[in-house]
Amino acid sequence: QVQLVESGGGLVQAGDSLRLSCAASGLTFSTYAMGWFRQAPGKEREFVAGITWSGRRTDYSDSVKGIFTISRDNAKNTVYLQMTSLKPEDTAVYYCAAGFRLTYGLGREALYDYWGQGTQVTVSS
Repeated sequence: QVQLVESGGGLVQAGDSLRLSCAASGLTFSTYAMGWFRQAPGKEREFVAGITWSGRRTDYSDSVKGIFTISRDNAKNTVYLQMTSLKPEDTAVYYCAAGFRLTYGLGREALYDYWGQGTQVTVSS
């Protein structure tokens, strides 16, 4: 079965950095676009970052552009989200998602096929 397992979340202070990982199994990783979404308490899930299946493009939400970086290591079947300059408003459950050969619409939640269980990121002031 397909599994996406997020890790790397935790409790950090404002201004700190954190790297999230998502390990995929049960699929041909290089044929899937990968995305990161997050859901803060009392809010809807929102797009954070995505990378195409080809790795040729990345997309970011306006709030994290230039601050967070998404990358993938196909040899390890893993996608990463490097988060820097963390703020309390970044506190959320972060979810990893996979979309088969997804090129357009990386920010559209409905286009992704598989989802991980999420990892909690808490940023204190």
